[in-house]
Amino acid sequence: MSTPSNTLPAGAPDFDVVIVGAGSAGCVLAHRLSEDPTRRILLIEAGPDRRDFIVRMPKGFGKLIFDTERVRRFETEPEEGSGGEAESWPRGRMVGGSSGVNGQFYTRGQPEDFDGWEASGARGWNWQTLGPCFKAFEDHELGADEVRGAGGPLHVSTHPNPHPLVDAFIDAGAALGVPKRTDINRPEQEGIGYVTLNIKNGERADASVSFLTPQVRARPNLTIWADTFVERILFDGQKAVGVECTRKGKKQVVAARSEVLLAAGAIQSPWLLQVSGVGPAELLNKHQVPLVVDAPLVGAQLREHRMMVVQYRINKPLSLNPEFSGWRLLKNMGQYLLKKRGLMATGSHDAVAFVRSYEALDRPDVELVMAPFLVKPGKLSMDFESGHGLQIFGYQLRPESVGSIEICSADPNIPPRIRPNYLTAAADRAASARILRYIRKLVAQQPLAGFITEETAPGPEVQSDEQILDYHRKFGGPVMHPVGTCRIGTAESGAVDERLRVHGTQGLRVIDASVFPTQVSAHTHAATLAVAWRACDLINEDAT
Repeated sequence: MSTPSNTLPAGAPDFDVVIVGAGSAGCVLAHRLSEDPTRRILLIEAGPDRRDFIVRMPKGFGKLIFDTERVRRFETEPEEGSGGEAESWPRGRMVGGSSGVNGQFYTRGQPEDFDGWEASGARGWNWQTLGPCFKAFEDHELGADEVRGAGGPLHVSTHPNPHPLVDAFIDAGAALGVPKRTDINRPEQEGIGYVTLNIKNGERADASVSFLTPQVRARPNLTIWADTFVERILFDGQKAVGVECTRKGKKQVVAARSEVLLAAGAIQSPWLLQVSGVGPAELLNKHQVPLVVDAPLVGAQLREHRMMVVQYRINKPLSLNPEFSGWRLLKNMGQYLLKKRGLMATGSHDAVAFVRSYEALDRPDVELVMAPFLVKPGKLSMDFESGHGLQIFGYQLRPESVGSIEICSADPNIPPRIRPNYLTAAADRAASARILRYIRKLVAQQPLAGFITEETAPGPEVQSDEQILDYHRKFGGPVMHPVGTCRIGTAESGAVDERLRVHGTQGLRVIDASVFPTQVSAHTHAATLAVAWRACDLINEDAT
């Protein structure tokens, strides 16, 4: 094995800790690690550091997701699981990361998810350890109890705008025996109710505003470099000693006296490791990247939720479709500007259900998300129909199909090759039909059934398992929850150890959703915050 040594130039800026990526995890790391005034922290982000009106307004989600300045889009390989087409995976590119452009859902996951992590070899990452992390950073609108937290930096709110179609959806689920929940984040996750959101006083409460408050930013030992692209990690042997980046159009080298912490996400953390010489030896040799550590599992074990969208027309003018155009849109914008209330002060969707797709299961395996609007036909369309209707999308919570992230070049500016391998596992293919049939069964319950006139997508002609699977492949899409590409495990089963140190290196950790050993039964933002919170405890322990 070659062990390149990258000499740091004299006079290079130096910090004790360099954090690469200011998304959900990076903001938590900067918040907590800078509490020690003797520790000098640099937080680096490729995108801008500002919260424009479109970011602050919760309903700005629909525009933000296509914003080329604050979102970087990665193309996947065309595969059978995506209908033979490439897909575009958006990731937040701003201080706040994807938490600044997401639908603002706050869902923790099931305790069994984290206990499963430990059972798979991730020692110390069970529910007993992570449950208190969630509670520590929460400021829950419903107040603290044995499960929820209050007084922490992250505001958690209930949905502010009840709607008759959403109420009908919840009541239909209850008719199937699904418990109604005011708080969908209890350990007994099975249930249906209005979504829980990261919104405070009518504005998006992303990781930036929550963890990098003005008081935190004012700490003299914390430096934030936005609009700075990290190109590679620098090593002396196998020890990470700094990073090379481009800032304000100029190359810059920064020294890390103690540690480099990668928090760039499940796509960019493994990619950056690989272009820096830490990854599968065969892949790195192919692209003439000097090998630092042969790490076969860097970039492996990629998992992503794949949604199936189901839509219905309704017989009453109750949906939100007219509210997004014409004078009604102006009215809603005016209400938001004056009072920070109304339609524009809510997240992307309105209700959520965690359900068992068949009775023999001991916990939910499917998430359903509902909104009282109808979009035009097409793959993941976000253009509203002129008529009235509702949308329900569903996805398997714990997919078994695994993909990969691989560099295509030694050039860090060349995007990686992403192979999702959707629906390659038999269990995932079987789940497709169960998801659609469960949705249809729920919609057939009163009072929701009384509103329905027709199913427009996929339509009543789609009935057999194979037809449903074909629809899922062609018209499904990513939920923007990639995980697992630097998973916790032994050197034989993971890329990082139980203290999130990259196997075979010193002074280098990965701290983001890439370390998840498996997918969580939820959206990934909350669990990413919990992992970062726990990581700070480990870093502080190791520093003593």
